[in-house]
Amino acid sequence: MDKTDESATSRDHAAGLFDSVRRFIATVLDVLQTRVEIVATEFEEERERLRELVVFGFFALFFLGFGFLLLTLFIVVLFWDSYRVYAVGGFALLYLGLGIFSAVALRLRLKTRPRLFATTLAEFAKDRERLTRP
Repeated sequence: MDKTDESATSRDHAAGLFDSVRRFIATVLDVLQTRVEIVATEFEEERERLRELVVFGFFALFFLGFGFLLLTLFIVVLFWDSYRVYAVGGFALLYLGLGIFSAVALRLRLKTRPRLFATTLAEFAKDRERLTRP
């Protein structure tokens, strides 16, 4: 082999190494882009879920509150002559009980909600495991 053949072989190896590094970097960037897209999707889903909860919660509170107010008024007027104090007291206990039940249920729901970006964190954990596996 002469010097030109060795020089060409050396350049081919360097070019091959450079191409391998470039492909590796491209792969890492693709993986990162995928993970960022997952984060963005999860963020959008969480935002949409929160908006729905607020809207439905508002309507539920408004209409249920109005309905309970009218029902209470109806029953108190119905029993006005004989049992008005018991009717008002009974509704007060009912509303307090429902309020306490709702507060406990809300607290439980907030404690058991899924972790934000759970899917993304799981994918990062899988990636780390794959990279550190011998």
